[in-house]
Amino acid sequence: MKDLYHDLLAQHSIYPASLGAGAKTGDAIVDLQGFEGALIVCYSGALTVDMPFQLMHGDVANLSDAAAVPDGDLVGTEPTLLQATDNEVKTFAYVGTKRYLRVDTTAGTGIAGAMIIKGYARHKPAV
Repeated sequence: MKDLYHDLLAQHSIYPASLGAGAKTGDAIVDLQGFEGALIVCYSGALTVDMPFQLMHGDVANLSDAAAVPDGDLVGTEPTLLQATDNEVKTFAYVGTKRYLRVDTTAGTGIAGAMIIKGYARHKPAV
């Protein structure tokens, strides 16, 4: 039987909400301990301007060492959700070696959120 329930663990990084203008630091830091990679899901409702997303990573639990993830540690690209396309979902993946991740936005207003789905669990079940 093909069972993703025991292989993946989803956590919010930006809680789904109406976001104000300007940059938004992610609401939650996701700890990848016990996992080898992650799928990042960025989604929106109605936006009033385009909303670019950026993945940050680091080795300190509070991400005081946060740095933008280099392209070599990504599969796909960090998305920009478009004002012209309501209810959009875009994904990309992280394959780097840092322990902590957070999704930020650099601009935009409207309803949006981001989840990090941890995968390649070292021990199963992941839940």
